[in-house]
Amino acid sequence: MPLGTKTKLYETPNHPFQGERIADEHDLVARYGLKNKEELWRAQSELRSYRREARQLLGAAQGDAEAAESQEFLARLKKLGILNDEDDLDAILSLDVTDVLERRLQTVVYRKGLANTAKQARQFIVHGHVTVEGSRVTEPSRKVAVAEGDLVEFDSTSPLTDELHPERAEEQ
Repeated sequence: MPLGTKTKLYETPNHPFQGERIADEHDLVARYGLKNKEELWRAQSELRSYRREARQLLGAAQGDAEAAESQEFLARLKKLGILNDEDDLDAILSLDVTDVLERRLQTVVYRKGLANTAKQARQFIVHGHVTVEGSRVTEPSRKVAVAEGDLVEFDSTSPLTDELHPERAEEQ
């Protein structure tokens, strides 16, 4: 493949005009403040790749190499917070797209109460008001590991660090 050639990171639905699927997608896009359905389709493709890898590992004969690979894969998903500590490979097959969407930086900022809405969280991130581990991040789709969850905050130079800023989320 020549340099500069982009490949799609998602698959579009096989049947584009299914009312129930469209309504479900619209609900998820609104609930998670996604820019468009392409972001949802990327999350669905990521989930499909997790399931595919889990099926391959479950189907492989469990030798030492396969067991180590399984543990590595599980550790990666547990570190991201997609799986709980007690989950195994079978649990990956029952994951939902919301499990992947919950680990996006945009959702973490909203759930932490730094923004009033998921759309506002996206705006704060894109405009450079949010840091993770002290580094400014402008990518709302970035996956946030469990260990990084407490390190998500406003940038020290951002006007949003002021508690009285009109755009700040109200304390509950």
